[in-house]
Amino acid sequence: MKNTIIDVSQLELNDKVVAIKRVTKTVKGGRNMRFTALVVVGDGNGHVGAGLGKAVEIPEAIRKGKEDAMKHIITVALDENNSITHDFIGKYGAASVLLKRAAAGTGIIAGGPARNVCELAGIKNIRTKCLGSNNKQNVVLATIEGLRQLKTPEEVARNRGKSVEEILS
Repeated sequence: MKNTIIDVSQLELNDKVVAIKRVTKTVKGGRNMRFTALVVVGDGNGHVGAGLGKAVEIPEAIRKGKEDAMKHIITVALDENNSITHDFIGKYGAASVLLKRAAAGTGIIAGGPARNVCELAGIKNIRTKCLGSNNKQNVVLATIEGLRQLKTPEEVARNRGKSVEEILS
């Protein structure tokens, strides 16, 4: 279902850099400095992905992160008022992100990393709460994992052999 291949060339993708970290490796001659960039890409219409790029220079790390994010784009199930279809907890590593659907006009109530993912996915109304670790990389990946596992009422009805009305009531 969600593991379908998405043609990235057809999407108008925007990107946001969530975090840039300087990492060092101590070697015999001294320290090697490198940068890692956590980048989230999305089209604002139900497609979002995240990637990590590492390089000696920041712009190169961002470019690599964007390329990696394009390889990991997922489709998000949205409802009629641009919220998620049901509440869910996304987990990645020690980070958990509670995703709660919200009524129209609520807006995006989320912390920094989760907010970036929700904005680029095209979600307009949602409430989130980071549980456990608040490491930026794990929060972004937990949010994406939660959004990836969302199901539409039609999918649930098909899996259970019931009608959509029975599921929604």
